[in-house]
Order: sequence, then C-alpha cells, then structure tokens
Amino acid sequence: MRAFESAEVEAGRGIVGDRYHGTKHRHVTVQSAESLGEATAAYGAEVPPELTRRNLTVDTGLVPRDPGARITVGSVVLEVVRVAAPCKLLDDTIGRGAQEALRRRAGSVCRVLVGGTVRVGDEVFLD
Repeated sequence: MRAFESAEVEAGRGIVGDRYHGTKHRHVTVQSAESLGEATAAYGAEVPPELTRRNLTVDTGLVPRDPGARITVGSVVLEVVRVAAPCKLLDDTIGRGAQEALRRRAGSVCRVLVGGTVRVGDEVFLD
C-alpha cells in the first residue's frame, strides 16, 4: 500500500496496476478525510489513509454510500456499488481496534463509468 500523485483509471476496469483491476464491480474504493478524522477520534490514534486499503481519499465531505450515487474526481466518474466493509487486516497494519474504528467510516466500493487520470488536488464532486 503506497501513496501516489496520480493514477490511470479505466472505464469498466478500475485503476491500472491495482489488484482489483478488471474485476466486475470493485474498480475503485473511495474514503473521505472527514471519516478518517472520525475514525482517528474513535481509535485514539492516527488512522493513516494509506493503510486503510482504500484507493482514493477525498477531502470534500462524506463519500456517498447509496448504490447508484456518483463521485466525480477530475474527469473520472465513479458510481457507488456498495459500502466498503473494513478489513480485519487493519488491526494488523494499523493496530488493534482499527477495524472497529473504521466500521461505518470505511468509504464505498465503486465502478468506473468514465475513465481518465486521477491526480492529487483534482476537484471532487459528490452526488
């Protein structure tokens, strides 16, 4: 798990180079900085975004959870498929209790409707 300044995103496939690239619905996972702040408060220590096993962290509001909702990042358009459940590996990578702190705060799983390049600093719209 590493942070990147940009990523190529393909419509109907996901992030090029990601282990889920080409899967049917799990193209991109998105979390919000606001939810990470809440998780940090619940956990009692920092929850580093790069260790949460999510592809994108946005700093604009809360990520929608309802299937069919849209998220636009730069020119890339995503559609929410489902809520992302926090993985039990979080307790190993972040520390005991991290999985529980991220429950209901772990973001959403999305499919890519319109591909392009996502860059740090791109404008974000949440529908």
